[in-house]
Amino acid sequence: MKIGKDYQLIVTIIKKGYAERIVNAAKAAGARGGTILHGRGVGIHEQKKLLGIPIEPEKDIILTLIHKDQTKDVLKAIVQAGQLEKPGTGIGFVIDVDKVVGIVSLLEESDEEI
Repeated sequence: MKIGKDYQLIVTIIKKGYAERIVNAAKAAGARGGTILHGRGVGIHEQKKLLGIPIEPEKDIILTLIHKDQTKDVLKAIVQAGQLEKPGTGIGFVIDVDKVVGIVSLLEESDEEI
């Protein structure tokens, strides 16, 4: 079993409908792809109402596993594609990943580079 140790997870939470744009930008910057999940916002800014009924805006959550060497470029592309520098458009953050299994093609590629 191969275990990768030099990876990070970029988590991007944005308004519904922007996920494809984010994934395409991440791929253009070097990512292999991403996982898109659907969610809903419950923060103070999401307390809008329609006819007195609270509306909970839908969100897209994109998980992008990336080698640490590519994180900066991919994150920059995500910020630009999602317009994350503008208030209320979304949020992105990076989490260090201690161990990764199951991404055999990426791990084999890393072995070849070493």
